Amino acid sequence: MPDAVQSSISMKNKNTSQAPRPAAPLLLSFSGMDGSGKSTQIEQLCSDLANSGFTVRRMEFWNNVVAFSSLRADFSRRVLQSDGEVGRPDRPAQRNDKNARKWYLIAGRHVLYLFDAIKLRRVVNRLLTRETDVIIFDRYIYDQLATLPLEQSFTNRYANFILKLVPKPHISFLIDAVPEVARARKPEYPLDFMHRYRKAYLRLSTIAGLTVIPPLNIEEAHSAISREIEPRLQHPFTGNDLTSIVPA
Repeated sequence: MPDAVQSSISMKNKNTSQAPRPAAPLLLSFSGMDGSGKSTQIEQLCSDLANSGFTVRRMEFWNNVVAFSSLRADFSRRVLQSDGEVGRPDRPAQRNDKNARKWYLIAGRHVLYLFDAIKLRRVVNRLLTRETDVIIFDRYIYDQLATLPLEQSFTNRYANFILKLVPKPHISFLIDAVPEVARARKPEYPLDFMHRYRKAYLRLSTIAGLTVIPPLNIEEAHSAISREIEPRLQHPFTGNDLTSIVPA
């Protein structure tokens, strides 16, 4: 996987350039519905970590991991008639991909997500050998599994198999959001799907042991995330005040 497609941050604070490095990279993942605020939280966290002297590598699941991504995007556009655009409050999009629930599409996802899991395993194992302090995944295999009918016994067993196959991050964040709020931020999918999607994520959080960040404003969510991460780091993490917003 060429480094050109990876977004990395390695700015050093002069006062922390000699700080002790973690013994191994800290692996983090962020998952959640479209419009939940994942990108905002990831960008803020990357900035805080870099300013504290940590090297950070940010990975995007679709661009850096997903198998046959070009073919899958083309199928979504040509066959499912999805416009593939990113929705904005002033310009809603009409996505029709993961919300499509035909049985043969769900069966196909079971196959494709196995390929994704195998590739993810290789990608993570390779990243863990590099001299990086923190690796952050924008989406992970959890976001794939959340599109499946986890209430069905076969799919539930399949999800558990996939979870055993892939490396488990040290902390896997699920950024929860109220569907109406998430859709207002990023209008792409029907509201009834967003409600089902949220239920699938919350169900998955119990199966996979995800750290759920409840629906909060940006500052409160950032503080909650920072509080989870700080004990894993070996030198001070100078982000926002970690105790004034969210109680211990």
